Amino acid sequence: MLTDFKELENDVGFQQAVRTSHGRRPPMTAKFPGTAIGARPLATSFGSRIPMVSSMGRPVTGAVQDGAARPMTAVRAAGYTSSLTRGSTFDPLGQSRGPAPALEAKNEDTPEEKIKILEKKVNDLIEESCMAQSRGALQLALEKAKEAGKKERALVRQREQSGNADNINLDLTYSVLLNLANQYVNNEMYPEALNTYQVIVKNKMFSNAGRLKVNMANIYVKQKNYPKAIKFYRMALDQISNAHKEMRIKIMQNIGVVFVRMGQYSDAITSFEHIMSESPNIKTGFNLILCYYAIGDRERMKKAFQKLISVPLGIDDEDKYIPSNDDTNSNMVIEAIKNDKLHQMERDLKVLTEKYIMTAAKLIAPAIETSFATGFDWCVDMVKSSQYVELANDLEINKAITYLRQKDFNQAVETLKTFEKKDSRVKSAAATNLSFLYYLEKDFDQADRYADLAMNADRYNPAALNNKGNTVFAKQDYEKAAEFYKEALRNDSSCTEALYNLGLTYKRLNRLEEALDCFLKLHAILRNSAQVMYQLAHLYELLEDPQQAIEWLMQVISVTPTDPQTLAKLGELHDSEGDKSQAFQHYYESFRYFPSNIDVIEWLGAYYIETQFCEKAIQYFERATLIQPTQVKWQLMVASCYRRSGNYQKALETYKDIHRKFPENVECLRFLVRLCTDMGLKEVQEYTTKLKKVEKMKEIREQRVKSGRDGSARSRREGSAGSADSSHSSNSTKGERLSAKMRSLPGSNEPYEASSPKEIDASYVDPLGPQMERPKTGAKKRGEEDDFADEELGDDLLPE
Repeated sequence: MLTDFKELENDVGFQQAVRTSHGRRPPMTAKFPGTAIGARPLATSFGSRIPMVSSMGRPVTGAVQDGAARPMTAVRAAGYTSSLTRGSTFDPLGQSRGPAPALEAKNEDTPEEKIKILEKKVNDLIEESCMAQSRGALQLALEKAKEAGKKERALVRQREQSGNADNINLDLTYSVLLNLANQYVNNEMYPEALNTYQVIVKNKMFSNAGRLKVNMANIYVKQKNYPKAIKFYRMALDQISNAHKEMRIKIMQNIGVVFVRMGQYSDAITSFEHIMSESPNIKTGFNLILCYYAIGDRERMKKAFQKLISVPLGIDDEDKYIPSNDDTNSNMVIEAIKNDKLHQMERDLKVLTEKYIMTAAKLIAPAIETSFATGFDWCVDMVKSSQYVELANDLEINKAITYLRQKDFNQAVETLKTFEKKDSRVKSAAATNLSFLYYLEKDFDQADRYADLAMNADRYNPAALNNKGNTVFAKQDYEKAAEFYKEALRNDSSCTEALYNLGLTYKRLNRLEEALDCFLKLHAILRNSAQVMYQLAHLYELLEDPQQAIEWLMQVISVTPTDPQTLAKLGELHDSEGDKSQAFQHYYESFRYFPSNIDVIEWLGAYYIETQFCEKAIQYFERATLIQPTQVKWQLMVASCYRRSGNYQKALETYKDIHRKFPENVECLRFLVRLCTDMGLKEVQEYTTKLKKVEKMKEIREQRVKSGRDGSARSRREGSAGSADSSHSSNSTKGERLSAKMRSLPGSNEPYEASSPKEIDASYVDPLGPQMERPKTGAKKRGEEDDFADEELGDDLLPE
């Protein structure tokens, strides 16, 4: 109902109410007995405020308290007045009262606070222990775990003393014990770890602690206590419900592996077959094939192989990661996930699966049929009908490699030639292997032909380019070979064979600095390659930096400490630097590992003669006599050592023995005459007559040489090691330096000084055999099993 305010002036009742006590309250005149206070004026919000009390003695809401007026909240907002009270200021926030008093400090002396602080310390120690383990600081991690255990025990005692034993933090106790056990395992302290796990398992207050028996079983496996490991695996299996299917499968797989290690293949087969029926996976399928192979069951091997290639991987098809041309947003998503961790995990799983399938096929192919070729054909047929159809061609190439291991080169070549009409990738791989085979057989024309075929099929195949360079290198066209090696490196910068061969090519072209650069780059990739380090040493020797050469050879020795050629080379370099003691040490070590090196034997014998230890030199020259029985100079050296040491009788017997074997040797007859004269023997006249006769024959031969006959070859047939003929002279080589050193030894008329021994080959020999100076081929070794394998195929297709 609406009210008409205009009619209020004419409303008699309303006007009467305004004029009477209904509209205006009378003044309050409360009196207090016994006081002088009389009537007080009415306090309003506009005048002076005087405290007013109610009948109970409480000030009314509008009263002034402590100098601050509190307004009637029904009329105005609190804290704001139209006039100020005497002595008061406008301070709605109460800032005039000063800062708030400080908070009361926590009392850390209470038992509850001490327990909380100690709990935090224990948690921090567990975290520090785990972080130290992740950094590889296993000892520090164990110390932190032990310290956490001590703090946790102190925490339990403190709870008991404070009467809070019922509030013990079981999760914290479990974490401390589990971390301590794990750190014991990481530090290979297995008994301590087992004791700690036992404490957890026996405590009924810990839920699901029985699963830790798997960890205990793993420790027993490491200790090779297989029966106990099986026992604990089975105990853990009993305590895990069927709801945790994946965990049960893993434990059963461990049981099967332990049975394999024990040689109980039937029990292992039972475990693996159960897994393949419940939740098949690649590793279990491969292990099952191994067990069937161990017991020689052909049919079950075939069935297991069929199960292996039918195991679902559960990964997406590679076509998913091929971008489409239409949807830009979809292409951006594909680009983001193409190389993420999930896709990398999928690729790794696929590579591992292909590796297991290839290995299983190579293993069972000779066993499932009467011949390995028939077995390979069966495996190829099975793979072609599976999801791994692309592996069929790689199995065919492995079939050719198996032929090579059996030395059946013709069958290997025929098998590889069948790929000439296949797709470009397989064709290039087969042609690369064929080029490698013909190169080994030194059929460089065929090697060149198949290298061209491999390049035409796949121009970016670095192995094919490398083999093409090798065939050109064999024809001594080094500049062209270098171009092929460079192209191979442009296509694949990690092709170490091409980089090695490029260094050899530059060395042949006498571009030593460029060769050095190649081998230094290769050394950065192959840090422990003895071949690369030896080539670096040889280059520094050619660059006339013997100290650097010695340093690189010492690195070779650190990798192959028993290599006799490297030790001999070190001895030669130290000898050229004048360090006889180091030279002797390295030559002696070289002789110890390979006592048939004539150069080393000659140097050691000459060293002992030079140091006046002729008796020790005899054993080396006697060994040289065994190695080269037709060389008279070694026998003359033995006789000379006997004579130098004062054993004239033994020297005479040795000279007589030499004269019987080499009756026309002038030096031997001269010493027989000298010894018989000094010893006063009757044979002196006989040997003098023979000497004159031999010298006469020698003069006749020299005249024939002057008339154009080649006397050097005849003198070798007659065993004349003491011929003065200079037809064998050559460049300054290691053999000449050794012979010159022996000629400089004391005694001007010694037989070994007048002799001109057969020139010793001083060509540079690499420590791992002559193949080091030969270019590396495109097919390279993989593991100890492979004689060679095609580089183009990749790691996943090569036998392990």
